[in-house]
Amino acid sequence: MAVQINLAESRNDQATLIRHLRNRALVLVGFWRGFRSDELSRLEIKNVSIIPGEGMTLFLPFSKTDRDHQGQTYKAPVLSRLCPVTAYQQWIDASHLTTGPVFPAINCWGHIGRKAMHPTSFIQLLRELFRKADIAEPDSYSSHSLRRGFASWAGANGWDLKTLMKYVGWKDVRSAMRYIDTPDPFLQNRINQDLNSLTHKSITTRPTEQSD
Repeated sequence: MAVQINLAESRNDQATLIRHLRNRALVLVGFWRGFRSDELSRLEIKNVSIIPGEGMTLFLPFSKTDRDHQGQTYKAPVLSRLCPVTAYQQWIDASHLTTGPVFPAINCWGHIGRKAMHPTSFIQLLRELFRKADIAEPDSYSSHSLRRGFASWAGANGWDLKTLMKYVGWKDVRSAMRYIDTPDPFLQNRINQDLNSLTHKSITTRPTEQSD
């Protein structure tokens, strides 16, 4: 996607550039946070905060796993590569958005809409992006693919189950998670260390999923 962004910049093609910047932010935020498409569609700019050099916090007022309806704050770290924070900031800077959904719809002329992308639109977009990237079976990916992809990557890189479940926010082990404390709340050091040995294909998402 970096190639397409650079090409759009060199051609001063703002409509294409805006769309690519949004899409990159969507994939990186979605992957590193393990978000489903409905969670991405509910992200609001007012609920995202950046801590320079550390990471970003993203608050969702409600979600499928928030059975108490109290909302939940998620954290994503600044990374040395494939950084969700940098991608988000570049998208916001280029779009000049200050309020509304983080990932709004964009029409064919590059005009940014006021409403968020519908969750089903995320699925279609991911399949299109994966198809262009020559990823096998792009049409098999769904609203859970970014979450499942991150969980698979984390498992392959040695994350223990409790750390993973706390990071993703699965609430079925909420009681156990209250007793876990980490000196690196954004897991910045853990992820950056893993990225040093990361190959491009090792973060490819997995296509099938049934659970949250």
